[in-house]
Amino acid sequence: MNSGEPRIVVFSSLFPNPAQPNAGIFIRERMFRVGETLPLKVVAPVPWFPFQRLIRIWKPHFRPDMPASEVQAGVEVFHPRFFSVPGIFKSLDGLFMAAGSWVTLWRLKREFDFQIIDAHFAYPDGYAAALLGKWFKVPVTITLRGTEARLCRNSVSRRLICKALSRATRVFSVADSLKRTAIDIGVPEDKIRVVGNGVDTHKFQPLPQDQAREQLDLPTSGHMLVSVGGLCERKGFHRVIECLPDLKKAFPGLHYLIVGGASAEGDWSDRLKRQVAELGLSEVVHFLGPMPSGRIKIPLSAADIFVLATRNEGWANVFLEAMACGLPVVTTDVGGNREVVCSDELGKVVPFDDRKAFTEAMLAALAAVWEREKITQHAQNNSWDQRVAILIDEFQKVVALKEGKAGISTAATEG
Repeated sequence: MNSGEPRIVVFSSLFPNPAQPNAGIFIRERMFRVGETLPLKVVAPVPWFPFQRLIRIWKPHFRPDMPASEVQAGVEVFHPRFFSVPGIFKSLDGLFMAAGSWVTLWRLKREFDFQIIDAHFAYPDGYAAALLGKWFKVPVTITLRGTEARLCRNSVSRRLICKALSRATRVFSVADSLKRTAIDIGVPEDKIRVVGNGVDTHKFQPLPQDQAREQLDLPTSGHMLVSVGGLCERKGFHRVIECLPDLKKAFPGLHYLIVGGASAEGDWSDRLKRQVAELGLSEVVHFLGPMPSGRIKIPLSAADIFVLATRNEGWANVFLEAMACGLPVVTTDVGGNREVVCSDELGKVVPFDDRKAFTEAMLAALAAVWEREKITQHAQNNSWDQRVAILIDEFQKVVALKEGKAGISTAATEG
C-alpha cells in the first residue's frame, strides 16, 4: 500500500455490536463507506468493572457482554475492555480507555501498520485516541458528534476536550453548531472541517403509504406521526406523547408510531408505556420496537410527519432518512437540527421544551400540503457519496502532512 491509501483505525465506544445492533449506526454508515476506498479496522472499547453483572439483576441491558472481536461487512471490529465505574470517576474514562486499548492497538500496529486513528466524540473517545496517537506516533482525527456542547459546560470535561482537540491533526464536525463550540473553547477555525452525515437513498425511499401501513397492520386511513431513535429521555418521545390529546381534538384518527428500543443512554420503554396508559392512548401509540435499518423505511412511509422533540443533537441522520421517504420534519431548535431542517419546505423547527409551540407546529404540519418531491430531493442532495469523497481527501492530506514532516526531519538530520 502507498501513502495514497492511508490505513485507518476507527476508534469509538459507540459502535454497533451483537448485543446493541443499533448503537452508533451513523458512525458505521459513514466509516464503512470510507472503508470501500481506504483500508480500515475498528476498535470499539467497552466499559467494564468487576461488579457490573450484579447491576444486570435489576438492569438487564446494562453493559451487555461483547465478543473480543467480530467481523462486520468484511471489516474487523475489536472490543477491548477498559475500567469504568458507573456514574463516578468519569474524568478518568479517557485515560482508562486509552490504557485498555493499548494492547489491541499495539497488535494492529504490527499487523496492519495503521497511519491514522480516527475517533468519534471528543470525550472520552477523542481524548483516549489523542493519547494513543501520541504513544504510537500517528496522527489523530476527531469527529464532534453532539455531546461536546453539553460536556463543555463542565470545567473538567472542557479541559479534557481542549487537550484532545489540541492534539488532533484534524477535527471534523457533523454540524456548524459544533464547529462553533470547538472555536469557543480555543480550537483554531482552520483546523475544523464540517462534514455532515449523509443518507443512503437506496435504502431509504418512499413506499406506497397504504402498502406500508398494511405491512405494519395499521389502519389505512387517518393521520400518523412517527419518531425513530433510542428510547431515552434526550430523544423526547414523552414530550410528543404529552401533546397527543390536543392533537387528537383536531385529528381524531391520529396515530403515533415509535420505532426504537433501549439505548446506551438508557431505556425509557416502561416509563413511556405507563405515560401512554395514563393518558388513555394505548390504541393510539404503537411501540414498534427496534428495527434493522433496511426496514425503517416501512414506518417512515406509513406516516405523514416525522417528529422528534429532542433535547440535543449533533447532526440527526434520521431527519434525512425521513426526508428521503418524503416526510417533513417537526423538531426542536437544538444542536444542528436547524442545519438539517434548513427551510420551511422541509418542516418546522421550534424552541426546545415549549409544549405549546411544538403542538402548534405538529398541528400545522398535519394540516399542510407538502411538496414531497422537494423533500426527497433535499435528501438526495445530501447523499453519502459527497461526504465520503471529502473524508477520503482529508485523510490523505493528514497522512501526506505527516510524511512531509517526517521527510523534512530526516533531511535536516542528514544535513
